[in-house]
Order: sequence, then structure tokens, then C-alpha cells
Amino acid sequence: MVAAEHPHAARVGVEILQQGGNAIDAAIATNAALGFLEPNANGIGGDLFAIVWSAKDQKLYGLNASGRAPAALTIDKISPQEDGTIDVRSPASWSVPGCVDGWAELHGKLGSMAWPKLFAPAAKLARDGVPVPRVVASSWGRAAESLRSLPGFAATFLPGGQAPAEGDVFRNPALADTLDAIARGGRDAFYRGSIARDIVAFSKANGGYFTADDLANHTSEWVEPVSTTYRGVEVFELPPNGQGIAALQILNILERFDLRGMGRDSADFWHTLIEAKKLAFEDRARYYADPATNDVPVAALISKDYAARQAALIDPARSAERIDAPALESGDTTFLAVADREGNMVALIQSNYYNFGSGYAVAGFAMQNRGALFNLDPKHPNALAPGKRPFHTIIPAFATRNGKPWMAFGVMGGAMQPQGHAQIIVNLIDFDMDLQQAGDAPRFRHSGSSQPTGLTMTDGGVVALEPGISQAIADELARRGHVVQREGSFGGYQAVATDPDRGVLSGATESRKDGVAIGY
Repeated sequence: MVAAEHPHAARVGVEILQQGGNAIDAAIATNAALGFLEPNANGIGGDLFAIVWSAKDQKLYGLNASGRAPAALTIDKISPQEDGTIDVRSPASWSVPGCVDGWAELHGKLGSMAWPKLFAPAAKLARDGVPVPRVVASSWGRAAESLRSLPGFAATFLPGGQAPAEGDVFRNPALADTLDAIARGGRDAFYRGSIARDIVAFSKANGGYFTADDLANHTSEWVEPVSTTYRGVEVFELPPNGQGIAALQILNILERFDLRGMGRDSADFWHTLIEAKKLAFEDRARYYADPATNDVPVAALISKDYAARQAALIDPARSAERIDAPALESGDTTFLAVADREGNMVALIQSNYYNFGSGYAVAGFAMQNRGALFNLDPKHPNALAPGKRPFHTIIPAFATRNGKPWMAFGVMGGAMQPQGHAQIIVNLIDFDMDLQQAGDAPRFRHSGSSQPTGLTMTDGGVVALEPGISQAIADELARRGHVVQREGSFGGYQAVATDPDRGVLSGATESRKDGVAIGY
């Protein structure tokens, strides 16, 4: 079973499985295809995180394949924006792309198929071209004018000078050549070979800070997933520098409340979820950073005792007026889930950060702007420093029942991700939804006090509600002090689950994206 953001990508993954590859092989091939098919959201210029259940080892592995700031980049070299942040459309926002090394680590530790075979399908798609689907075309079109003048963007992503419309066939022969080079030369082709030389030359030509050593010295990190239990189900996330533990913190707080008794059609339910999110995200703003340079109190933050104290702070009648995290709401990301016949399961998430990352393109792909998430206050845990990994929004998730693998899942969309993870688990556990219903159900998204839409400063932040949440609930939330908006949709969910007793797989995607779940 493969669940992915694009039908062609899911098909690539299934074909790898049919040819004898395992779930890890299929995940790599699917992700490689998505970098061409959904270049607004992901690609080899970005970073990667994964959680993998190994059937052979009967254990979970976590991979942090995020990149670090260039060794030459220091805070004093940054000209901040008016709000004190790093310009997201500038070379100052570049960190070393971790994706290709992440693929190599996954394949070396857990893969089974010959490396070159994993990239042939994506290279063929990029060379032959495929029609662009609706959601991707919409995102592409929104980005086109603002990115048109950036180096390499138009030549790579605006064929004929225009963003592809829905149904237009897009080709990327430069990316096909890059994928062929990776197939032949492995990860070293990207970090030490011709692609690395292209990236460094491009950086020097456009005011960037990369040197050959920044790429050559890059490494991923195998990490131990961290977890909590929610009404008997164990939910796993990766530790910081990502925001995954925020989902665990939210779930720990929510476990203190009778959500089933409240019902999804009550303002009490939505109010409780929103207030739990606020509490977790205050910790996110205060503590989450690269653990290699900071002592992040993960065990304390995800403890049940701490959650009990936090839950007691929720006023059932009134929205808390709290300053939330800095503006970390944007994010273009892809998530995929794979399971094979042996019982291996993969939750993999990969991203450029913003739409097309920084917008600068080289060798057929866009350079990520994940470094824009660094803080420019030298005293902050997430302060920019040479060789440091920035705070990260992209998070894969996994759940087990009674110690057995159950579900690989994720919800995309910047700061929406921990909120989405918690809502999926609540839908499944508290309201007995199936895998598809859990993703299709309407969601809330609470965002911080400073909004890119130009809203005035509001201490309690803003609550966006999708259609399907009644106006009566919206009105009652407003009466309790929430600033409420009605929006179309947000997030993007994929999941694959297994029934360990019957050996049956199920998959889910959702109407908010172009994706599909395919089994065979």
C-alpha cells in the first residue's frame, strides 16, 4: 500500500513493491518522483524526516535528515526583515539540503533493491513529462509572479514563461539529469560531485554562503522516536529540532478531558482542542531547537504530570489570551506512507518549506528556505549559528497498539501539523472514525498572534474553521473570546494502517490534495 500526494508518485511506489522492493525502497522512489511531480512542495533541495517500522527488527527507527546552516553564515551577516526575521526569498535562508543523504541512510540501513533502480521511474517521468493536477497547479500559479525574477526559477519552472495550468504537461530534463547522476554516483554525487559543484557555484554567483565543505561534511542522524499514550494507543514522533512533540503534548492535555462526551458538534470540544494547542505551542516557541546545541527538556514536556498541570490552566468558558509562537505558519510539504507484504511501514515527510522554497533553482530543483526559521536573537535557543540545524515544522508520525505496528500517518502544512496529528488521533480513538473519515472530517487551525494576512495584533491568536463546523459553534467560540475565521481547507493527510491479526492494509488520502492511496 502506498499513499502519496500525486497518483503518478503512488504508482511508482507500487511498481517498486511489485518488482520486489520493500517499503523503504518504495518510499524513496515515491519521494524522488514527488520532487518532480510536486516541486512546489518538495524536492532534493529540501530536507527529510522519516519513521520506519522494521519487520525484521520489530522496532521503530527515526531519521532526522535535516541540513545545517553554512559555516560562514552568522547573525551579523543577516539584514533582517522589518519584523526581525530572515528573508525567506534570499540565499540567507538556505541550509544544506538533507534529502538525498536521507535517502542514502534509509537505503543503506533498511533498503533491499539496487540503488539505481529507485530513481529510474522519477527520471523517466521528468524527461517525458506528465499533466499537472489541480492543487499543484493552483499552488504553482500563486507562486509564479513573485518568484519569476529569482535566479533559475523561470528557466526551470515556467515553461514558455508561464506556470503550468491544470492539465498542462510539464517536463524537467535538468532534474532528470540530476536524478541520473544520483543513481550512478549515489549520495556523493550530490554532496561531493558534480551537483555539489553546481550548488556551490550557484551560491557564489547569487550571494549565498555555501562552500564545498558545507555539503561534503553533511550527515543525517538516526534518532530514537519519542512517544506518549493516548487512551491506550502509543503515538510516536521524532524529537526536536522538529515540532513533533507538540502533538504529544496536545494529546496528553486532551486525554484529561471527556471529548467523546462533549461530542464533535459542541463548542466545548473545539474550545478544548484550541486551548490545548495554545499551551503546547507556547512551549514550542520557548524550547524547541537543535538538541545538538541546546538542552531541550523533551521528557519533561511530554510527561503526564506536566500535562495534568497544563490541562488545569484551561478555562472552559474563556479563550486564553496568550502570545503564541512566532510566525511559523507557512509551509509547502509532501507526506507519504508505505507498507509492504513483510510488515515494514514507512512514514516519510519531505519539504522545501515555502512554496518552491527560496525560489532559487539550480540543476532542476529549488533550494529550500528552511534557514529562515532561525531566530536572530543570539540568546534564543533557536538562534542562527554556523553548522546548526534550524527549528523544523515537518514531522512524520506513527502509532502502535499493544506494541504492534498500526499506522504510519502525517498531516502537512507548517504549524498545522501537530494540530492535525492530534485531530486525526482524536477522530480515530474518541469518535471511532475509519482511516479515511479521520482525515476528511473538518478541522480547526489556530495560528499565532502575528498573521501574514494583515490582521491586527490579537493576543489570543486566530482560529480558522473549515466548512462542516457549524456557524453556531463559530459564534459560541467567538463569544468565549476566540477570533474566528471561516476558511476553505488546510492541511494534507496521508495514512497507511495495518490490521496485525488479519494482515490487511488500509490507506487514506483526502480531498484537500491531489493524492491517492493504492494497494495491490
